[in-house]
Parts: sequence; structure tokens; C-alpha cells
Amino acid sequence: MPRALDIPAADGTIDAHLFTPAGAQGPLPGVVLFTDIGGLRPCYHEKAQRLADHGYAVLMPNVYYRDARGGVVPEGKSFRDPDVRPTLFGYAAHLTPEAQSRDFAALLGCLDREPEFADGRIGVVGYCMTGAFALRMAAEYPDRIAAAAGFHSARLAEADDPASPVHVVGTIQGRVYLGHADQDELLPPEQIARMDEALAAAGVHFITELYQGAAHGFTARDAPSYDAAADDLHHRRLAMLLAETL
Repeated sequence: MPRALDIPAADGTIDAHLFTPAGAQGPLPGVVLFTDIGGLRPCYHEKAQRLADHGYAVLMPNVYYRDARGGVVPEGKSFRDPDVRPTLFGYAAHLTPEAQSRDFAALLGCLDREPEFADGRIGVVGYCMTGAFALRMAAEYPDRIAAAAGFHSARLAEADDPASPVHVVGTIQGRVYLGHADQDELLPPEQIARMDEALAAAGVHFITELYQGAAHGFTARDAPSYDAAADDLHHRRLAMLLAETL
């Protein structure tokens, strides 16, 4: 069951939630779950708990802690509403690769301190903009990250972006799984190909899968693009990846 915790970080205090299976005994393999651009909200609590129920301790941080504590989408509103999106884009602009790196260090420190987490390598998963976070964390901590996954990831390999994660994946030692929407305007085929080429050139053990008929955001239950069949497949693929690596 979830509990709230505060994590000291270089840029402030990260408010986060830690999920474990009901009745869990003893430390469990750790997984960091990054939300999509909409931040903390009920559908991601459900997602984290479903993952934890497979036998993991799942840490879900508020990626926007620098600007707001807790959920950032007002009650009754959607993260896709035109009057909400500018705020989210403004918060997301603060999540530079350097800021992400400082947060990764804080999150790993939490996993090392909290009793729910077992020693050993961990998994990390991201959605939408944080698919890139998962890859970057795996690249920066190759000895700690056994598995990294991204679903309906955005802008993974823009050719003219020097901060793109495509430039750092060569150091990844863990397994990688990328589940892409095949109708995703935020990750067109040329970017998928560019990322695949970079992973293959580096000898990373990876799988790329296109979710037929799915659109960006297909795992977000509160999005109009939600696809129940694709969401279920994403849960099965993620469970398989973690079972084989953790």
C-alpha cells in the first residue's frame, strides 16, 4: 500500500509516494516510476500500485516539486485542457538534463535509505516526456539500472537537439524496452529509427514495439487517447521486463 515521503534533493524536497503490495514482508526490488507531463494524479497512483502488486517497491516522485507540491492539475480539469497545458509546459521546461541528473541522485539515495527497497539493481519506467528520463537515468547509472522502459515516449531523438537522450544511450548496460504508439506525432518514425540505431550501435539489449492503432498517451486512463487494450499490453510487457531483470 502507498505511503507518502519527502526526499531531500539538491534543488529542494521531492514529495513522492512509495507503493508496495498489500501485506508485503521484507524489502523488495525497487522500481522508479516517472509520471507523464500531467504529473501526480489518480491514474498514475493506480498504475504504480498495479506494478507494485507484482512484487516490487515502486517509488513515484513528483517531477514538478520545484514549482508545486502534489498534483498540479486542478480538480475537475484535464492535463490536456488549453488553460492547464501552459502551466505544465512551464514546469517541464525546468527539467533540464542537469536538473534530472540531480534528481536521479536524490531518488537513488532514497532507495538506499528506505527499508522497503532491497539491495541490488533497480528498474525505471517513464511515460511521455519521462521516457527520456528513464533512458537518461539508465545511461548515467549503468551499474544500478537493470531495466529501463518508456511508453508513448516523446522526442527521444530529435536530430537538432543536443540534449536529446539519443546522444547518451551508449553507456546503458541494462535492458531497454520501448513501447511506441504507431500514430504518435511526438515520436515520428524517423526518431524511432534514430534511437534504435543508437541503441544497436552501442550493443544495448533492447526491444522496440509499435502498439498498433494506439495514439500518444495510450496508457493514461484520464486522456482521450486512452486505449484499454494497449494499456493492458503495456502492463504485461513491463511486468515481463522486470521479471526477467530484477
